[in-house]
Amino acid sequence: MSQNLKPTRVNSFVGWLARRGVSLAGSADLAVRGRTTGEWRRVPVNPMTLEDGRYLVSARGDSAWVRNMRAAGGGELRVGRRTRAFTAVELPPAETTDLLRAYLARWGWEVKPYFGGATADSTDDELRAVAPHHPVFRITEA
Repeated sequence: MSQNLKPTRVNSFVGWLARRGVSLAGSADLAVRGRTTGEWRRVPVNPMTLEDGRYLVSARGDSAWVRNMRAAGGGELRVGRRTRAFTAVELPPAETTDLLRAYLARWGWEVKPYFGGATADSTDDELRAVAPHHPVFRITEA
């Protein structure tokens, strides 16, 4: 399972679209300050809204944006000219089973290769097994 792949051309294109106001399947352009440089880093993400909040799930595991988010404690989501600053709190893996299920129900077609066979129809035990490999952040607009 390759979880730390470099952004693909598709990811670059999705980010480019989001910066120009086109959200593909709910995507947004995440901007977060780099943990060592302090420079803004960008990557397309799929923010997820559930009844109790908004979340970012890392399909690719402990990626650069995840490490930057842990250091920065927040960032910005952009779609076109609309920029929303937010703070982020990482959730313990034991609390993310339902969130991962909802994420996979919506974007499983896109992220399936990164979840080691887990799907929205997986058991709670199967989702708990992959949860430590997929950080989830609750985001709150600043």
